[in-house]
Parts: sequence; structure tokens; C-alpha cells
Amino acid sequence: MKDRGIRKLFAVLAGLAVIYFGTTGRSPEEGSGLSGGLVVLALLASLLVWHLTKPGGDAAK
Repeated sequence: MKDRGIRKLFAVLAGLAVIYFGTTGRSPEEGSGLSGGLVVLALLASLLVWHLTKPGGDAAK
């Protein structure tokens, strides 16, 4: 159960990192807001981290 909490934390942090770096890299002319593409990219990053941190079944053998 502890693994699931850590996986969730890493997934949320990955999504927040994408949103943070996606909004701070914009020029003032573009405005400061979340675009739909950035939200989708953050969601995909979170899902990728969730998938990559999945514990393996036969790791101890």
C-alpha cells in the first residue's frame, strides 16, 4: 500500500513539474495561462510516471 502512495506522489509531482516549466518558459507577449496542450502534456507525463514506477511481480526471484 505504501508503494501506491509513493507512485501517486511521483505522478502528481511530474504533472506539476510539466505545468510549472511550461508556464515559466513563456514570453510576456504570450500571456501566462494554461493551454489545453499543456494540460494534456502534464497528464501524459503523470501517466508515464505512474506506468514506469509500477512494481514488478518477479523482481525478487
